[in-house]
Amino acid sequence: QVQLVESGGGLVQPGGSLRLSCAASGSIFSINVMGWYRQAPGKQRELVATITGSGITNYADSVKGRFTISRVNAKGTVSLQMNSLKPEDTAVYRCNAVFFNLGAYWGQGTQVTVSS
Repeated sequence: QVQLVESGGGLVQPGGSLRLSCAASGSIFSINVMGWYRQAPGKQRELVATITGSGITNYADSVKGRFTISRVNAKGTVSLQMNSLKPEDTAVYRCNAVFFNLGAYWGQGTQVTVSS
């Protein structure tokens, strides 16, 4: 059974940093792409960053240069280091994993609030 468990959200001041982590359980060696998405109140869900098993990354333009996604394939974990946070980064962040033979799974979400 596949499960994604996130941690690391919270309240931070503008300009601050947070690190989100997500751990997958189950068939971790069958994971293709892992990533982070976010949804702010009243807005559609948007891609933040993704990473393939070979380390190829993709970022939303709004976070390039500020966020860094990383992954440990052997542990089935993906992390998102968020620096220079802005109020517009406030959202619920959800971890996503796409498995070769099982489809896509989502974490439960973690709140990130950037406010002074």
